[in-house]
Amino acid sequence: MDSAQSSGPAAAEPMLSRRDDGIGWMTFNNPARHNAVSLEMWQKAEAILSDFAADPAVRVVVVTGAGGKAFVSGADISKFGSERATEEAVKHYAETSARAYRLLYNLGKPTIAMISGYCIGGGMALAICCDLRFAADHSKFGIPAAKLGLGYGIEGISRLVDVAGPAFAKEMFFTARQFDVAEALAMGLINRAVPAAELEAYTTSTASTIAGNAPLTVNSVKRIVNEAVRDAGERDTALCERLVAECFASRDYIEGRTAFMEKRKPAFTGK
Repeated sequence: MDSAQSSGPAAAEPMLSRRDDGIGWMTFNNPARHNAVSLEMWQKAEAILSDFAADPAVRVVVVTGAGGKAFVSGADISKFGSERATEEAVKHYAETSARAYRLLYNLGKPTIAMISGYCIGGGMALAICCDLRFAADHSKFGIPAAKLGLGYGIEGISRLVDVAGPAFAKEMFFTARQFDVAEALAMGLINRAVPAAELEAYTTSTASTIAGNAPLTVNSVKRIVNEAVRDAGERDTALCERLVAECFASRDYIEGRTAFMEKRKPAFTGK
């Protein structure tokens, strides 16, 4: 589903996708509104992520925003009149966006948020759903719910607490202020801060490194880490044991050992 190539010029597409050497790129393309997200964009994001999930050639997914001034700045308020005019419409929007968040969070492949500029509200929720977050040094982060009178569900808050801890999660919500990159690093919100001019190259290099590693190992570790942050009584230890056993029983395990002994780069297949 390479939407930038399939129907009309890229500028007219609200969501862009492409594949490049094992990396699936998904771009929120509404730069005139700091990549604020409409219902259509959530629907297209869900379709793109489903497509990447089903494609074994895609080994890592990068999520980003167009224009360099924003990752995602939240919901597109200009669409509220048409997309949230009734209680039923509000529910439909919430369910659609929640499906996209869950799909990204549970994607069986590593995900990276490449953040340049504003990462606000729904943008923060989107970034938190990714495994890794790399940010340009001019980026800003925040959750303005308390300035808007919004309620915020336990699912999104739980993900934030897993990443930043309860104290920082409370500070972000209580103050509703914007945080710079230095504060985001201190909170654990992002993995790396990178000069803006180097962000795409750094992200691509890291994604390429991940894509070149053994997919079964990488994907199993993602799932096991996600189990590890659950309460002890809720962890699926049988799943974790099965994933480890599958790695040791794989052809990639043989390939990895053989390549090491032969002093060459392994050619992993994910089998």
